[in-house]
Amino acid sequence: MRLPSQFRAVCLFFTAIATFIQFSSAIRLIESKSLNPCQDNSSFTATLFNVVFTPNNGSIAFEVTGVSSISGYVVAEVDVVVYGYNALKTNFDPCKIDLQGMCPMNIGQLNRQKFNIPVSQDVIKKVPGIFYGVPDLDGLVRIYIKDTKTNISKACVEAELSNGKTVDQKGVGWATAVVAGLALVASAVTSGLGHSNTAAHVAANALSLFGYFQAQALIGMTAVSLPPIVMSWTQNFQWTMGIIRVEFLQDICTWYQRATGGTPSTLLSNLNDASVEVQKRSLDYASRAVSYGFTEFVKRSSDIGATAAAPAKLEVVQGIKRVGFRARIESTNIFLTGVIFFMVFVTFTAAGVALFKAFCEGAVRAGWFKGDKFEDFRNGWKIVLKGILFRLVLIGFPQMTVLCLWELTKRDSAAEVILALFFFISMAVSLGWAALKVFRIAQRSVAMHKNPAYILYSDPTALNKWGFLYVQFRATAYYFIMPVLVYILVKGIFVAFGQGSGVAQAVGLVIIEAVFLIGVSILRPWMDKKTNAFNIAIAAINVVNVIFLLVFTAVFNQPGIVTAVMGVIFFGINAAFAIILILMVLFATCWAIFSKNPDTRYQPMRDDRGSFIKSQSQLNTELDALGATARGDMQQTEYYKGRISDEDSYSSGSGKGGRDHPAGVPLPPSTANSHRSPSRHRNDPPRSPIDPNMPFLPSDGTPRHGTPTGYNDGSRGMYSGYNDSGRNVMNYPQYQQGGAPPPGGAYRRDNNGSPWQRGAGYDH
Repeated sequence: MRLPSQFRAVCLFFTAIATFIQFSSAIRLIESKSLNPCQDNSSFTATLFNVVFTPNNGSIAFEVTGVSSISGYVVAEVDVVVYGYNALKTNFDPCKIDLQGMCPMNIGQLNRQKFNIPVSQDVIKKVPGIFYGVPDLDGLVRIYIKDTKTNISKACVEAELSNGKTVDQKGVGWATAVVAGLALVASAVTSGLGHSNTAAHVAANALSLFGYFQAQALIGMTAVSLPPIVMSWTQNFQWTMGIIRVEFLQDICTWYQRATGGTPSTLLSNLNDASVEVQKRSLDYASRAVSYGFTEFVKRSSDIGATAAAPAKLEVVQGIKRVGFRARIESTNIFLTGVIFFMVFVTFTAAGVALFKAFCEGAVRAGWFKGDKFEDFRNGWKIVLKGILFRLVLIGFPQMTVLCLWELTKRDSAAEVILALFFFISMAVSLGWAALKVFRIAQRSVAMHKNPAYILYSDPTALNKWGFLYVQFRATAYYFIMPVLVYILVKGIFVAFGQGSGVAQAVGLVIIEAVFLIGVSILRPWMDKKTNAFNIAIAAINVVNVIFLLVFTAVFNQPGIVTAVMGVIFFGINAAFAIILILMVLFATCWAIFSKNPDTRYQPMRDDRGSFIKSQSQLNTELDALGATARGDMQQTEYYKGRISDEDSYSSGSGKGGRDHPAGVPLPPSTANSHRSPSRHRNDPPRSPIDPNMPFLPSDGTPRHGTPTGYNDGSRGMYSGYNDSGRNVMNYPQYQQGGAPPPGGAYRRDNNGSPWQRGAGYDH
């Protein structure tokens, strides 16, 4: 049987991609290690079944043990279905190969039988070669046992086929984890070295890459019956959800569950006496279920061979349970495993930051580092640590949303339910509160300076603590973290609560991903064109993936070949896209680490955040110092005396600082005493100390050294002793005596706007 040209082209394309992956076997074979009934009232049940077809020696090796209720002479009809096509069909008579126990068949226990069936070369040539090389073969063998006299099928058994190759490789998971982790570390280091633009780009791309990996993992967690290659591919990314098997950790989870009144699952412990992958439905559906879904056939009877009529209990393993089963984790341990790994990740990160702080201090004292190396981090490391912990909460929010909400439906034990509620509520509330905090800070900055970037980026405390929520977006899109949090939450709800309906999950995810793609395509909220293209491409691939997921539900009643081919295409698209993303992030990471000035690779942001982020420790020129004074940055003595705290930042509004405005907003040094203005101004909205009506370049032809028009009017009464632009005129004797304006150089120094101010809110 020859396959259609389109199908062969897809398989060839897939084979080309698969050559880049190290598979677990190089021997040409097709095997199966399970046998499941595919017919109602089947008269034969297998408790052990192994079959291996090796084309090199032209034979099929069987090993079978079971219970039979058939008596008489029978003939076996073997059908091999691969990717929806009947690749092989042959008959054999047990009597012709002298098969003991089956010629004739008798009622009762069938002891372990080992035998080989020869296969002619004509039959072997009909099997396409790609079936031996394509990983995660989507095929099954179905055996009908028929009565030789009536030709009526007495029993039907089938088994999933494998060629010993799979894309579920530990190396893929480790490689993706290392790249994502290295990028996050590189962004933190470059930020500490003062390369804020590079750090923002690397961190944004790393978080987006991590989010893409989590989206792949969520596909595998759905209750949809997935093709084997899709299950294996998505299993590579389950580490992003904390689904990682560690032997002693499983013992701890089991002990904790028993200690808190729960009943641990014993699914994996029964594998020695069980046949895997059974889903007893209609014949057509059963064939798809064996290929696409994981089920577990568990024998609860102590004597499995006591009676052939005793029905076996079928336990369906799908969705999150399927992910745990493939990772060799009991279903009752999945939630605790994810929680423990999240806490371990947070703890080790916090310890790493503290150790790095100690190392930097020791290196400076030993003379390994210059005194200004990582100076901002060393003086404000506690605030930086808070920001890092908040970022970890954001990274782990998809994982904990799914696992915690799913645990509420499983209720493995009362203590685990309490843990699920605690983690979910605490993380959701903290992220929601942080997003609201950013929104309020930005609104205050707009009210005072007509630019949200001013306080968001000029206040070191706000930037270090809350920057993880907005640095990846342009300044005017500071609010976009709120839709992102809602997007993550709604996706998690569908995956966690929709485990009983794969169709509902698929439809919901299609709507969610489509709305998100339309939104980001219209708003383009990220910091620049490249970052927008990076994230919009990820959103587009996510939409394609959930459309594939909808097709896998078989709601369109498509032929099996369509589902199988789309599974191959799913892997091909995502494998290629993942490689491209990883290479891009890896290149940006290496550039950030090894380049002397990595900021040269990125253009300055249009929101002018770079002029606000300038560190006090890097004011190397008089122009930088003048810019810092005009921006109203905190004095160096204050910053390095450890006054970085929530109370002293622009973002607090607590009023504990000695130089606060009556509204609780710390003012720049040039207007530190302006809150002593008449009480009639106390109810006015916050105002910038810079007069927005004062032009940078006079358009009326007046000299730049002259006094601005209307200088002597009564408008300067708001700030006693200050001119319209907030400058202290009492420092000049000429003003105190009612004389002429100060010398031109002094007036220009105090009143002339420099180019860095443009776009920062001063030109409105």
